[in-house]
Amino acid sequence: MDELARLDTPVHRLDARAKVVVTLAFIAVVSSFPPRTISALTPLLLYPVALLALGRIPPRSILRKLLVAAPFALAVAVCHPLLDRRPAAAVGGLELSRGWLAGTSILLRYLLTVSAVLLLVACTGMQQLGAALEQLGAPRALVRQLLFLHRYLFVVAREGGRLRRAVALRAAGTRALRPRVYGALVGQWLLRSLDRAERVHRAMVARGFQGVFRTPAPAAWRWTDWGFVAGCLAGLAAARAWNLAALCGRGLAGALR
Repeated sequence: MDELARLDTPVHRLDARAKVVVTLAFIAVVSSFPPRTISALTPLLLYPVALLALGRIPPRSILRKLLVAAPFALAVAVCHPLLDRRPAAAVGGLELSRGWLAGTSILLRYLLTVSAVLLLVACTGMQQLGAALEQLGAPRALVRQLLFLHRYLFVVAREGGRLRRAVALRAAGTRALRPRVYGALVGQWLLRSLDRAERVHRAMVARGFQGVFRTPAPAAWRWTDWGFVAGCLAGLAAARAWNLAALCGRGLAGALR
């Protein structure tokens, strides 16, 4: 994601605050629809698709991260057909319950909101995102925790890579290890990561860190930033006020008659 944030595209050149405002508004609009809404949510797919195309973000990198948390959303969605079996609609002779509509709506909301957040990070970067949140009035403690979490994830990943290489060198070709060995490895991984994190913190304090990340002064918004925010907010308002998918469907059906 950090490598993708270094690209030079029209989306990357937008002010980080503008992208944060639009993403928050997008999530709020998606969350405001009734529980069993499906068709009215489909036009909102244009926003992540447009960011993918204009930001030159590989769809595979976003889909992989969507799949990581997908089981949690899927577990919640599957429970609805079991809890609410009241009939709601019939499609081609097949009767759909309210639970199926609610579960499908949950998965669609998950796809929209999580992809919007992932694209925000991929088109902005964590450092600029943290600075934008702080400039927009987010609590400094929250921003600091997000930036520290982002930094120390790399520490944990590096220690895990070293531990994996050590196990591969000492396993003598044995791939299957006993569960007790895995438990000891996880404990060693956590201890090594904590020790490494403490050394990093002491190095930061020795270099004058006092709990505040230095961020560049906010630049004035350009006309492209204002146009991006105004256009996206207008589109979100229209999608919330009217069912654009139904309107397009009726218009297309009338044109084909």
